[in-house]
Amino acid sequence: VFISKDGQWVKGPLLSERPQNKEVLHLTWAQTPEETGEFSGKRISPSEIYEEEAIVFPVLHGPNGEDGTIQGFMETINMPYVGAGVLASANAMDKIMTKYLLQTVGIPQVPFVPVLRSDWKGNPKEVFEKCEGSLIYPVFVKPANMGSSVGISKAENREELQEALEEAFRYDARAIVEQGIEAREIEVAILGNEDVRTTLPGEVVKDVAFYDYDAKYINNTIEMQIPAHVPEEVAHQAQEYAKKAYIMLDGSGLSRCDFFLTSKNELFLNELNTMPGFTDFSMYPLLWENMGLKYSDLIEEL
Repeated sequence: VFISKDGQWVKGPLLSERPQNKEVLHLTWAQTPEETGEFSGKRISPSEIYEEEAIVFPVLHGPNGEDGTIQGFMETINMPYVGAGVLASANAMDKIMTKYLLQTVGIPQVPFVPVLRSDWKGNPKEVFEKCEGSLIYPVFVKPANMGSSVGISKAENREELQEALEEAFRYDARAIVEQGIEAREIEVAILGNEDVRTTLPGEVVKDVAFYDYDAKYINNTIEMQIPAHVPEEVAHQAQEYAKKAYIMLDGSGLSRCDFFLTSKNELFLNELNTMPGFTDFSMYPLLWENMGLKYSDLIEEL
């Protein structure tokens, strides 16, 4: 089942194996059953996805996909699904809520300042003073609720901070300004419900200033080091923080926990992603493959 950007639900052909030709997934939807061809899809209402003994794997990113919205819909129609529930999805999607919740269990994070769009419009000078009073440039500005690094900007001065906030507010009414630090990025995969398992960390090796949407999905300007070359105690600490964050946010099924690692081996939790990518070059399945769990077995377990 596919969901278009304008909210149309389309049921595609039954695929017994992974398509070798990407054109198979370029669906057009039929207006009547007679028009449905081998590779066309049929427009359906959302409630029509319900099937007895079926399970939904909501491989969706961003708003409405991993923020609790689709999870709430599945709960409403009593459809079992893979991954975090409504509350965990919503809290983990919201960068501000995540930080406040994880502060309570002592997980280290970089300094940050939350900014409301209404405050920015009402008194931008006060917002500048609050940010510059708590943080030093460079800073990173992010929409509170977005995925895949959409709307994120780096700011080296006040003028760039203004532009970055305007960009973030295109996507959300709340933004977060975070302290920029020189650090590596390492990631830990998490699997399970009550019995929580974690992987050794992997590292995102970048050829760009920061890991934005284009770097992730368009230009593929990253490499992955699995496992990451880090001291054993750092790897263990990252696993412990990831597990603690997962439990605190009431995670289930799967998540990927991302950290910054400084040259002094200080760890700062960046985010917990409740529906990590499953592409050919995604970190989550590769981390589990390194632990001996094959892609197909991982999906079966989930």
